[in-house]
Amino acid sequence: MRVDLFDFDLPAERIALRPAKPRDSARLLLVEGEAISDRAVLDLPAILRPGDTLVFNDTRVIPAQLEGKRGDARIGATLHKREGPRDWWAFVRNAKRLRVDDLVEFGNGVSATVADRDEEGAVLLHFEGEDPVEILLERAGRMPLPPYIASRRPTDRYDRDDYQTIFAREDGAVAAPTAALHFTPGLIETLKGNGICLETLTLHVGAGTFLPVKADDTSEHKMHSEWGRIDEETADRLNRVKGSGGRVIAVGTTSLRLLESAAGEDGTIRPFAGDTAIFITPGYRFKAIDGLLTNFHLPKSTLFMLVSALMGLEVMKSAYSHAIEGDYRFYSYGDASLLLPQRQVCFTSI
Repeated sequence: MRVDLFDFDLPAERIALRPAKPRDSARLLLVEGEAISDRAVLDLPAILRPGDTLVFNDTRVIPAQLEGKRGDARIGATLHKREGPRDWWAFVRNAKRLRVDDLVEFGNGVSATVADRDEEGAVLLHFEGEDPVEILLERAGRMPLPPYIASRRPTDRYDRDDYQTIFAREDGAVAAPTAALHFTPGLIETLKGNGICLETLTLHVGAGTFLPVKADDTSEHKMHSEWGRIDEETADRLNRVKGSGGRVIAVGTTSLRLLESAAGEDGTIRPFAGDTAIFITPGYRFKAIDGLLTNFHLPKSTLFMLVSALMGLEVMKSAYSHAIEGDYRFYSYGDASLLLPQRQVCFTSI
């Protein structure tokens, strides 16, 4: 499909630079089939049904942005995928100044050697020393806010907490699974009290999630892979939910992508541990999930393509137009949408 089909106009003032306080006070756009209504995140316990299950991503964002020097050259690195105990692939600013075996000094006793480069310009960094890389990043790194926020204000101490979900357990993400930022202990207790179950999986979100689609056609876009895991016990519980008539609702596109990667053609969710580069566009047949809670996404992004695959392109353009006119807050620190398709949407390529 043509990428420009997924374009829309978004005023800059709709981009949220800070999250709602408290987190669960955010607004919620409910899209059921083609019906659109204005709700609040606090309405979730009443909207969902007893027996439904929400699936969260328990990845934890690491301070993955680094500023350093190689000689006189300033080098900026954003880690995006772990390759080994001390090795990370990174997108690098001023990468042309780096060669294999160059040493980059990031300050506070943190340095890394360039171990490799790929054909797209990413750099494999090998962190020197004996301390775990996580400790080194705490010394020298900062939270990797999305570029549409970082370009408008600096990262500060509030982001250390604001850009982590309350489910964050497993170190490894360089971007937050932002749909889960709306949840608080009080909201979770209310959900459980209403018979709604919660499950977690792990997908370490990479910086590739922010990369623009540069191709003119979706068939020409290459997704970056991310590592994820669903254990056998979680898969079994989710399959029982589906078998009993409950709905599996992914909280965030990261949870959705991993669930769909783990599902067989018959819809059975299987244990999973490994990389996924699944790219969901209109025409995709969803196998694992029955709905999605997610924030509002960028024009022409792979994530807007994903929600259009779930609900239909025209429905999502109408929903986003409603959200823009209604002053909803967009992107990572913005408001939420709950997408509940009534039927599988099919498309032909355009």
